[in-house]
Amino acid sequence: MTYTDASLDALRRTGDELADATVAELFARGEVGTFNTLMRYVSTAGAPLPDGLPDIAREYLEATRTPPSWVDWAEMEKARLFFIDNNVHISTALSFASMPACYVVPHVAKLLSASHGLKYPSKRMAETGQFTVHLMQPDAFEAGSRFIPAAQKVRLLHASIRHHLTRENRWDTAALGTPICQEDMIGGQMFFSLLVLDSLHRLGIHMSTEGAEAYYYAWRVVGAMLGVDQDVVPRTLDEARRFLDRYMVRHMGPSEEGAHLTKQLIDLYEEVVPGTFFDPIVSALIRHLIGDTCADWLQVPRTSWDTVVKAVPHLLGVLETIEDRSPLGAWALDRLGHLTTVLELSSLTRGRVMHYAIPETLKKDYGITGAVPRPHRWAPPPSTV
Repeated sequence: MTYTDASLDALRRTGDELADATVAELFARGEVGTFNTLMRYVSTAGAPLPDGLPDIAREYLEATRTPPSWVDWAEMEKARLFFIDNNVHISTALSFASMPACYVVPHVAKLLSASHGLKYPSKRMAETGQFTVHLMQPDAFEAGSRFIPAAQKVRLLHASIRHHLTRENRWDTAALGTPICQEDMIGGQMFFSLLVLDSLHRLGIHMSTEGAEAYYYAWRVVGAMLGVDQDVVPRTLDEARRFLDRYMVRHMGPSEEGAHLTKQLIDLYEEVVPGTFFDPIVSALIRHLIGDTCADWLQVPRTSWDTVVKAVPHLLGVLETIEDRSPLGAWALDRLGHLTTVLELSSLTRGRVMHYAIPETLKKDYGITGAVPRPHRWAPPPSTV
């Protein structure tokens, strides 16, 4: 698949027709309050819906309650096992590479600042982490799962942001495109899939080609569940590289919002890291994973740990050797990974479960104030730029 500026410009003008129509009608009818309650309290697939739910809401939930018909469940199981084997590394990549990469795109940083509030980075990170954990559960697409309701809510959340920012003239559509447009949704999908794999490779994690491809496939399924146009989304990792390279060259650069969001992210994780001695490792890890140019744009501080953090791949290599050669070591490291993920989410949410809900108005309380086989080590597709 070839991505040109003209084709990507078309994607910048396109949102999510189904979710956008649902949100627009709910707001027009003044029925958002009822649906907002649903979004807060219905958290598992197949849960009974409350009486009095607007027809448009029921129709949306019915249309989005199942995964795409083309899903290969064997591939999804490979992705789940890949996640189990690498959950700590994936969490690290999401936190210290994927999120900062979002901030390197000025219009995305501007939108995140406008729609999530500058005071609640822990909420933003916890929602991302919980969404990924829900996706990788063995029953993610079955009755009782949390992933499908989470995907339905995120899709409506995106539509509500588009609705508010454009209706209230808080977004320059002519200059910036549609808020959370198709190009940006695909870009986000690349940040949470290909860029995560790139980061694992940079950390020296041994991944099989089969595992890497399965993880990317799982995020293709996520994209479909979130309203990404499957006719234009990259199907393979090579296509993903071409899209991501083109997307970043088109849009990346410094911005005040990006630097502010990055500072919040660093402050947040320095608070999570015990004591103060290891605080500089947060900045050093971000700089190591996204590179000096992007780190400088985001005003990531340079520290004495910038050199030390380059030894991380060697340490992880030792841990992988223990894991490969000792069943007990593998079990212990898997449990450590699980507990680390749970601890991270618990720290970010102060022990609370995150809820997604679409807003009735742009109020301050919403945040708008203005084990995988390893026969061969996977290598990322080369840069196309």
